[in-house]
Amino acid sequence: MEHPLLFAVFAFLMMMIGLSWVGYRMFYKPGRALRQLGSPVITAVTGPGGVVADLSEPQASTIVTLLNQIGSRVPSSEAELASLKTQLIRAGFRSENAVPVFYGLRIMGTLIMLMASLAMQNRVPDNPAMRMALLVFGCGAGWIMPKFFLEKRVAKRQEIIRLSLPDALDLLVVSVEAGLGLDQAIQHVARELAVSHPELSEDMSLVTLEMRAGKRRSDALRNFAERSGESEVQKLVAILIQNDRFGTSMGESLRQHSDFLRTRRRQDAEERAGKVGVKLVFPIFFFILPSMLIVAAGPGILQIFKYLFPMMKHIG
Repeated sequence: MEHPLLFAVFAFLMMMIGLSWVGYRMFYKPGRALRQLGSPVITAVTGPGGVVADLSEPQASTIVTLLNQIGSRVPSSEAELASLKTQLIRAGFRSENAVPVFYGLRIMGTLIMLMASLAMQNRVPDNPAMRMALLVFGCGAGWIMPKFFLEKRVAKRQEIIRLSLPDALDLLVVSVEAGLGLDQAIQHVARELAVSHPELSEDMSLVTLEMRAGKRRSDALRNFAERSGESEVQKLVAILIQNDRFGTSMGESLRQHSDFLRTRRRQDAEERAGKVGVKLVFPIFFFILPSMLIVAAGPGILQIFKYLFPMMKHIG
Protein backbone atom coordinates (compact mmCIF):
# COMPACT_ATOMS: atom_id res chain seq x y z
CA MET A 1 0.00 0.00 0.00
CA GLU A 2 1.46 3.33 -1.09
CA HIS A 3 -0.10 5.62 1.56
CA PRO A 4 -0.69 3.70 4.82
CA LEU A 5 -1.12 6.91 6.85
CA LEU A 6 -3.94 8.16 4.65
CA PHE A 7 -5.59 4.74 4.80
CA ALA A 8 -5.39 4.74 8.63
CA VAL A 9 -6.90 8.24 8.83
CA PHE A 10 -9.67 7.26 6.41
CA ALA A 11 -10.44 4.08 8.36
CA PHE A 12 -10.54 6.00 11.64
CA LEU A 13 -12.94 8.59 10.22
CA MET A 14 -15.23 5.90 8.81
CA MET A 15 -15.25 4.08 12.16
CA MET A 16 -16.09 7.29 14.02
CA ILE A 17 -18.90 8.10 11.59
CA GLY A 18 -20.33 4.60 11.97
CA LEU A 19 -20.17 4.68 15.78
CA SER A 20 -21.75 8.14 15.88
CA TRP A 21 -24.61 6.98 13.64
CA VAL A 22 -25.23 3.87 15.75
CA GLY A 23 -25.15 5.90 18.99
CA TYR A 24 -27.56 8.44 17.55
CA ARG A 25 -30.07 5.80 16.41
CA MET A 26 -29.88 3.62 19.51
CA PHE A 27 -29.49 6.12 22.36
CA TYR A 28 -29.97 9.79 21.50
CA LYS A 29 -33.00 9.58 19.20
CA PRO A 30 -35.20 7.45 21.53
CA GLY A 31 -34.20 9.62 24.50
CA ARG A 32 -35.17 12.78 22.63
CA ALA A 33 -38.56 11.30 21.80
CA LEU A 34 -39.15 10.38 25.45
CA ARG A 35 -38.13 13.87 26.58
CA GLN A 36 -40.63 15.37 24.15
CA LEU A 37 -43.37 13.11 25.50
CA GLY A 38 -42.66 14.18 29.09
CA SER A 39 -42.76 12.25 32.34
CA PRO A 40 -44.55 8.88 32.36
CA VAL A 41 -48.11 9.20 33.62
CA ILE A 42 -48.17 5.76 35.24
CA THR A 43 -45.32 6.25 37.70
CA ALA A 44 -46.36 9.71 38.92
CA VAL A 45 -49.68 11.34 39.65
CA THR A 46 -50.08 15.10 39.87
CA GLY A 47 -52.62 16.06 42.49
CA PRO A 48 -54.45 19.33 42.91
CA GLY A 49 -52.08 22.20 43.24
CA GLY A 50 -49.25 20.48 41.41
CA VAL A 51 -48.01 18.28 44.27
CA VAL A 52 -46.44 15.25 42.66
CA ALA A 53 -46.86 11.91 44.41
CA ASP A 54 -44.62 9.17 43.12
CA LEU A 55 -46.51 5.88 43.10
CA SER A 56 -43.69 3.67 41.89
CA GLU A 57 -41.37 2.06 44.39
CA PRO A 58 -37.78 1.80 43.17
CA GLN A 59 -36.39 -1.68 43.09
CA ALA A 60 -33.68 -2.24 45.67
CA SER A 61 -30.36 -3.42 44.37
CA THR A 62 -28.74 -6.66 45.45
CA ILE A 63 -26.27 -4.88 47.73
CA VAL A 64 -29.05 -2.92 49.47
CA THR A 65 -31.06 -6.11 49.92
CA LEU A 66 -28.05 -7.86 51.42
CA LEU A 67 -27.36 -4.96 53.79
CA ASN A 68 -31.04 -4.93 54.79
CA GLN A 69 -30.97 -8.64 55.63
CA ILE A 70 -27.78 -8.27 57.66
CA GLY A 71 -28.87 -5.14 59.52
CA SER A 72 -32.31 -6.51 60.40
CA ARG A 73 -30.65 -9.10 62.65
CA VAL A 74 -28.74 -6.55 64.73
CA PRO A 75 -30.25 -6.22 68.24
CA SER A 76 -30.91 -2.64 69.32
CA SER A 77 -33.07 -0.77 71.82
CA GLU A 78 -36.13 1.29 71.01
CA ALA A 79 -34.45 4.53 72.05
CA GLU A 80 -31.46 3.86 69.82
CA LEU A 81 -33.71 2.98 66.89
CA ALA A 82 -35.73 6.16 67.36
CA SER A 83 -32.62 8.34 67.54
CA LEU A 84 -31.07 6.70 64.47
CA LYS A 85 -34.30 6.96 62.50
CA THR A 86 -34.52 10.67 63.32
CA GLN A 87 -30.97 11.23 62.08
CA LEU A 88 -31.63 9.28 58.89
CA ILE A 89 -34.77 11.32 58.22
CA ARG A 90 -32.83 14.54 58.77
CA ALA A 91 -30.21 13.29 56.33
CA GLY A 92 -32.89 12.66 53.69
CA PHE A 93 -33.25 8.86 54.01
CA ARG A 94 -36.95 8.29 54.66
CA SER A 95 -37.29 4.68 53.57
CA GLU A 96 -38.60 2.09 56.02
CA ASN A 97 -35.49 -0.01 55.41
CA ALA A 98 -33.05 2.84 56.09
CA VAL A 99 -32.29 1.72 59.66
CA PRO A 100 -31.45 -1.94 58.88
CA VAL A 101 -29.49 -0.89 55.79
CA PHE A 102 -27.46 1.50 57.92
CA TYR A 103 -26.73 -1.22 60.47
CA GLY A 104 -25.78 -3.58 57.66
CA LEU A 105 -23.45 -0.95 56.27
CA ARG A 106 -21.76 -0.61 59.66
CA ILE A 107 -21.30 -4.38 59.93
CA MET A 108 -19.90 -4.64 56.41
CA GLY A 109 -17.56 -1.73 57.10
CA THR A 110 -16.36 -3.43 60.27
CA LEU A 111 -15.69 -6.70 58.43
CA ILE A 112 -13.85 -4.93 55.61
CA MET A 113 -11.66 -3.01 58.04
CA LEU A 114 -11.03 -6.24 59.98
CA MET A 115 -9.81 -7.98 56.82
CA ALA A 116 -7.66 -4.95 55.96
CA SER A 117 -6.16 -5.02 59.46
CA LEU A 118 -5.42 -8.74 59.14
CA ALA A 119 -3.76 -8.11 55.78
CA MET A 120 -1.51 -5.48 57.40
CA GLN A 121 -0.36 -7.77 60.21
CA ASN A 122 2.82 -8.71 58.36
CA ARG A 123 3.89 -5.05 58.14
CA VAL A 124 3.51 -4.50 61.88
CA PRO A 125 6.39 -5.32 64.24
CA ASP A 126 6.15 -8.68 65.98
CA ASN A 127 4.37 -7.29 69.01
CA PRO A 128 1.06 -8.85 70.15
CA ALA A 129 -0.11 -5.62 71.77
CA MET A 130 0.43 -3.58 68.59
CA ARG A 131 -1.29 -6.18 66.45
CA MET A 132 -4.25 -6.35 68.79
CA ALA A 133 -4.42 -2.54 68.87
CA LEU A 134 -4.42 -2.49 65.03
CA LEU A 135 -7.34 -4.94 64.93
CA VAL A 136 -9.33 -2.99 67.51
CA PHE A 137 -8.64 0.32 65.77
CA GLY A 138 -9.62 -1.08 62.37
CA CYS A 139 -12.90 -2.59 63.65
CA GLY A 140 -13.72 0.61 65.54
CA ALA A 141 -13.06 2.74 62.46
CA GLY A 142 -15.30 0.50 60.33
CA TRP A 143 -18.11 0.81 62.88
CA ILE A 144 -17.77 4.57 63.47
CA MET A 145 -17.19 5.86 59.92
CA PRO A 146 -20.81 5.38 58.67
CA LYS A 147 -22.07 7.31 61.70
CA PHE A 148 -19.54 10.05 61.03
CA PHE A 149 -20.59 10.41 57.38
CA LEU A 150 -24.26 10.40 58.43
CA GLU A 151 -23.68 13.29 60.81
CA LYS A 152 -21.81 15.19 58.09
CA ARG A 153 -24.70 14.66 55.69
CA VAL A 154 -27.21 15.86 58.30
CA ALA A 155 -25.17 19.01 58.94
CA LYS A 156 -24.83 19.66 55.20
CA ARG A 157 -28.56 19.26 54.58
CA GLN A 158 -29.42 21.53 57.50
CA GLU A 159 -27.08 24.18 56.14
CA ILE A 160 -28.75 23.94 52.71
CA ILE A 161 -32.19 24.33 54.29
CA ARG A 162 -31.03 27.26 56.41
CA LEU A 163 -29.62 29.09 53.39
CA SER A 164 -32.76 28.51 51.35
CA LEU A 165 -35.17 29.73 54.03
CA PRO A 166 -35.05 33.48 53.11
CA ASP A 167 -36.18 32.75 49.55
CA ALA A 168 -38.99 30.56 50.83
CA LEU A 169 -40.08 33.24 53.29
CA ASP A 170 -40.16 35.89 50.55
CA LEU A 171 -42.42 33.65 48.47
CA LEU A 172 -44.59 32.98 51.52
CA VAL A 173 -44.96 36.71 52.15
CA VAL A 174 -45.94 37.35 48.53
CA SER A 175 -48.40 34.44 48.53
CA VAL A 176 -50.04 35.41 51.83
CA GLU A 177 -50.35 39.08 50.89
CA ALA A 178 -51.80 38.05 47.52
CA GLY A 179 -54.75 36.48 49.35
CA LEU A 180 -53.79 32.82 49.69
CA GLY A 181 -54.30 30.97 52.93
CA LEU A 182 -51.33 29.54 54.77
CA ASP A 183 -51.98 25.99 53.51
CA GLN A 184 -52.20 27.10 49.89
CA ALA A 185 -49.17 29.38 50.34
CA ILE A 186 -47.02 26.51 51.67
CA GLN A 187 -48.18 24.33 48.78
CA HIS A 188 -47.40 27.06 46.24
CA VAL A 189 -43.94 27.71 47.72
CA ALA A 190 -43.14 23.97 47.73
CA ARG A 191 -44.01 23.79 44.03
CA GLU A 192 -42.01 26.89 43.10
CA LEU A 193 -38.87 25.80 45.00
CA ALA A 194 -38.75 22.30 43.52
CA VAL A 195 -35.89 23.20 41.17
CA SER A 196 -33.88 25.80 43.06
CA HIS A 197 -34.18 24.34 46.59
CA PRO A 198 -35.30 20.70 46.33
CA GLU A 199 -34.57 19.80 49.97
CA LEU A 200 -36.79 22.51 51.41
CA SER A 201 -39.41 21.89 48.74
CA GLU A 202 -39.57 18.22 49.69
CA ASP A 203 -40.11 18.98 53.38
CA MET A 204 -42.78 21.60 52.66
CA SER A 205 -44.55 19.20 50.30
CA LEU A 206 -44.68 16.68 53.14
CA VAL A 207 -46.33 19.36 55.31
CA THR A 208 -49.02 19.79 52.66
CA LEU A 209 -49.54 16.03 52.36
CA GLU A 210 -49.85 15.62 56.12
CA MET A 211 -52.47 18.36 56.33
CA ARG A 212 -54.40 16.71 53.50
CA ALA A 213 -54.22 13.40 55.34
CA GLY A 214 -56.08 14.96 58.28
CA LYS A 215 -53.38 16.23 60.62
CA ARG A 216 -53.74 19.57 62.29
CA ARG A 217 -51.70 22.39 60.83
CA SER A 218 -49.71 22.87 64.03
CA ASP A 219 -48.84 19.17 64.21
CA ALA A 220 -47.75 19.11 60.55
CA LEU A 221 -45.56 22.17 61.09
CA ARG A 222 -44.01 20.66 64.23
CA ASN A 223 -43.23 17.51 62.25
CA PHE A 224 -41.56 19.72 59.65
CA ALA A 225 -39.32 21.23 62.33
CA GLU A 226 -38.56 17.78 63.74
CA ARG A 227 -37.69 16.37 60.31
CA SER A 228 -35.24 19.15 59.50
CA GLY A 229 -33.69 19.57 62.95
CA GLU A 230 -32.65 23.11 61.98
CA SER A 231 -33.05 25.81 64.62
CA GLU A 232 -34.16 28.43 62.09
CA VAL A 233 -36.92 26.14 60.86
CA GLN A 234 -38.03 25.63 64.46
CA LYS A 235 -38.20 29.41 64.92
CA LEU A 236 -40.22 29.76 61.72
CA VAL A 237 -42.63 27.04 62.82
CA ALA A 238 -43.07 28.74 66.20
CA ILE A 239 -43.88 32.02 64.45
CA LEU A 240 -46.42 30.37 62.14
CA ILE A 241 -48.14 28.52 65.00
CA GLN A 242 -48.32 31.64 67.18
CA ASN A 243 -49.68 33.79 64.37
CA ASP A 244 -52.24 31.15 63.54
CA ARG A 245 -53.28 30.88 67.20
CA PHE A 246 -53.49 34.58 68.05
CA GLY A 247 -54.58 35.89 64.66
CA THR A 248 -51.74 38.40 64.14
CA SER A 249 -50.47 39.59 60.76
CA MET A 250 -48.83 36.65 59.00
CA GLY A 251 -47.19 38.68 56.23
CA GLU A 252 -45.55 41.19 58.56
CA SER A 253 -44.17 38.47 60.86
CA LEU A 254 -42.75 36.50 57.93
CA ARG A 255 -41.18 39.63 56.44
CA GLN A 256 -39.47 40.50 59.73
CA HIS A 257 -38.18 36.96 60.11
CA SER A 258 -36.91 36.94 56.51
CA ASP A 259 -34.98 40.17 57.12
CA PHE A 260 -33.52 38.64 60.28
CA LEU A 261 -32.37 35.54 58.38
CA ARG A 262 -30.77 37.59 55.63
CA THR A 263 -28.96 39.76 58.19
CA ARG A 264 -27.71 36.68 60.00
CA ARG A 265 -26.55 35.08 56.75
CA ARG A 266 -24.62 38.24 55.88
CA GLN A 267 -23.05 38.28 59.34
CA ASP A 268 -22.02 34.64 58.97
CA ALA A 269 -20.41 35.44 55.64
CA GLU A 270 -18.53 38.39 57.16
CA GLU A 271 -17.38 36.18 60.03
CA ARG A 272 -16.04 33.56 57.63
CA ALA A 273 -14.33 36.26 55.60
CA GLY A 274 -12.69 37.59 58.76
CA LYS A 275 -11.26 34.14 59.54
CA VAL A 276 -9.64 33.76 56.11
CA GLY A 277 -6.55 35.78 57.07
CA VAL A 278 -5.83 33.60 60.08
CA LYS A 279 -6.44 30.37 58.18
CA LEU A 280 -4.08 31.42 55.39
CA VAL A 281 -1.12 31.80 57.76
CA PHE A 282 -0.27 28.11 57.87
CA PRO A 283 -0.51 27.40 54.08
CA ILE A 284 1.57 30.50 53.38
CA PHE A 285 4.19 29.58 55.99
CA PHE A 286 4.55 25.91 55.01
CA PHE A 287 3.99 25.99 51.22
CA ILE A 288 4.32 29.46 49.68
CA LEU A 289 7.11 30.97 51.80
CA PRO A 290 9.63 28.12 51.21
CA SER A 291 9.08 28.37 47.46
CA MET A 292 9.61 32.13 47.55
CA LEU A 293 12.79 31.71 49.60
CA ILE A 294 14.14 29.14 47.14
CA VAL A 295 13.41 31.39 44.17
CA ALA A 296 14.75 34.56 45.84
CA ALA A 297 17.77 33.22 47.72
CA GLY A 298 18.58 30.17 45.60
CA PRO A 299 20.90 31.88 43.07
CA GLY A 300 22.80 33.69 45.83
CA ILE A 301 23.28 30.49 47.82
CA LEU A 302 24.54 28.71 44.72
CA GLN A 303 27.06 31.50 44.11
CA ILE A 304 28.23 31.21 47.73
CA PHE A 305 28.79 27.48 47.35
CA LYS A 306 30.53 28.04 44.02
CA TYR A 307 32.98 30.84 44.93
CA LEU A 308 33.09 31.52 48.66
CA PHE A 309 33.68 28.00 49.92
CA PRO A 310 36.66 27.33 47.57
CA MET A 311 38.20 30.66 48.65
CA MET A 312 37.82 29.68 52.31
CA LYS A 313 39.60 26.40 51.63
CA HIS A 314 42.54 28.20 50.02
CA ILE A 315 42.73 30.64 52.93
CA GLY A 316 42.86 27.83 55.46
